[in-house]
Amino acid sequence: MTGPDPTGWTLPAALPGTLVDAALAYAAAGVAVFPCAPGAKTPLTKRGFHDATTDPRRIRSWWSWMPEANIALLTGTRVDVVDVDVHGVGNGFPVLRALQRDGLIDGWGMAVRSPSGGVHLYYPAAPDRPQSSWSRGAAHVDFRGTGGYIIAPPSTIRGLDGTTSAYEVIARGRRPRPVDADTLRDILTPTPPPTPQRQIRADDVDERLTERLSGWVARLPEGNRNAGLFWAACRLAEAGLSEDEMTTALEPAAVSTGLEVPETRATIHSAHRTITGSNGGPVSSSRRTTAGLEAGR
Repeated sequence: MTGPDPTGWTLPAALPGTLVDAALAYAAAGVAVFPCAPGAKTPLTKRGFHDATTDPRRIRSWWSWMPEANIALLTGTRVDVVDVDVHGVGNGFPVLRALQRDGLIDGWGMAVRSPSGGVHLYYPAAPDRPQSSWSRGAAHVDFRGTGGYIIAPPSTIRGLDGTTSAYEVIARGRRPRPVDADTLRDILTPTPPPTPQRQIRADDVDERLTERLSGWVARLPEGNRNAGLFWAACRLAEAGLSEDEMTTALEPAAVSTGLEVPETRATIHSAHRTITGSNGGPVSSSRRTTAGLEAGR
């Protein structure tokens, strides 16, 4: 195993193939680990991530008892992870692309493809600035920091059909540095416009809702424009508007903030596809994921 990167990145540059040796490699790099059930994310220790350790003797004992145990890394001390999910109801890649365009997730040190087709972006944790874990289900993006853990390569997950898929390192960053998770959380939690006075039916959209969302998009500050537009477009899609109607309602407001027309239409299209499930399924191949990451770096 090679030593830590001079930039401060602590994870090993290469991982052994066996689970126990990989767990020991993480621990030697200063990242505490603990075992989870084979093919699953359930902790095998009584106190879960609170039992995480870098002690090689305890690690060997755990994996001697359960050689096929998955490796869980304690987050928030040496590493933090941005988790972009892929689910049947949607995926976080449209938001990921928007964050990449605005330069908000640069600095990752390692990208891992998850068995679902999502991606985990690993960052060095800032020792003087702990960041708590959080989840933003509507955006399909989570953050694993203090109080969290992540299943790490070369662990596997067993699907409902009995097949297993592995966590796989698909890319490595050049200059790893901590991510500003608080800013990401705020961007992915935009302040919503006032709630309409009456419930909107899918076949009779209240024009006041459209006007309010359009006005709200027009006031979005730089750095929050893409994520805010995506959120507003999702609300209109949920209200029953077609993609053309959403574009008519939101494009002028988005362009007035400085967004380009092609970028605006791509974001609205992604929102419509995410809500309605039309025009294809979520991105899942490691090759497409890697290309998207490197294009947006």
